Amino acid sequence: MPTRRTFLKRSWQGATGVSLAAMGLYCNAEDEKKGQPLEVIDCHTHFYDPTRPEGIPWPRKGSPLYRQVLPKHLRALPHAQKVTGTVIVEASSRLEDNQWLLDIAEDDPFVVGIVGHLKPGQKEFAGHVRRFSRSKLFRGIRVGQGLVEGLLESDNLADFKLLQEHDLELDVNGGPTMPAVVGRLAERLPELRIVVNHIGNVRIDKNPPPADWAKAIQASAGHENVFCKASALVEGASRGGGKAPTDVSFYRPYLDVVSDAFGDDRLIYGSDWPVSERAADYKTQQQIVLDYVKDRGAETLRKFFSINSKKAYKWVEREGRLT
Repeated sequence: MPTRRTFLKRSWQGATGVSLAAMGLYCNAEDEKKGQPLEVIDCHTHFYDPTRPEGIPWPRKGSPLYRQVLPKHLRALPHAQKVTGTVIVEASSRLEDNQWLLDIAEDDPFVVGIVGHLKPGQKEFAGHVRRFSRSKLFRGIRVGQGLVEGLLESDNLADFKLLQEHDLELDVNGGPTMPAVVGRLAERLPELRIVVNHIGNVRIDKNPPPADWAKAIQASAGHENVFCKASALVEGASRGGGKAPTDVSFYRPYLDVVSDAFGDDRLIYGSDWPVSERAADYKTQQQIVLDYVKDRGAETLRKFFSINSKKAYKWVEREGRLT
């Protein structure tokens, strides 16, 4: 007897009259007829340039990542499915590097949004939010798990409320318990859009997914204002060094936990490139999630690669992006 996923896969193919191989360019027969390719927004990339006069604080000199990394380099990579836009996540702690990314974005319609680096809890935070939010391309900020825990503990949520007032989102990075912390914040601020980074950075191996991590994922997913990025999977699978497995079956138990919790409407695509290339090339990491999601049908595929991220980030449609 076929599995439920196999049954859905075959049913969907029969209904659309198009093979999964054809989905390499189009979502379904109707999109192909209209000449509309599948939108793919990579919602977790890092760009930087060590040749700038002031250099960069990360990555460190001597690292294989220490080189110029710009949108043109992402576009030039082999893709399993062509990337049509990106949301950049700022990895530098320097204030003016937020502006540097915004300047890049202004000149390149491929960039649909910036997740900046500002620190809630500092007296200058409100002024920085007002400054950067003047640009429609500034879509939110990223913080660490520890900062969120500290502000929850002190009941100091004013700066998170300020993000909400400016219609900005909050990316949160951290370990496997981080999604539970996000759940606590989401309960306090149900209007603040929050994005769990890297499915909680759980170690992915041949063992069943850790129960504590799965429980944390479910705790965050119980709040409708929380989204989750299926990003950094290959890094989670290569913690012991070397390259990550390439078969989707290795990742499926972990992706099932996240997908079952967040459903088809709140799971988002992100790569964590170029950091991800230490574990797998871009095409490989993208193919893993493509193989997983495409079994769920054309509409779910569209949601995962673009529609859900538009709800989470409210990223900007850019003229000339698809030309």
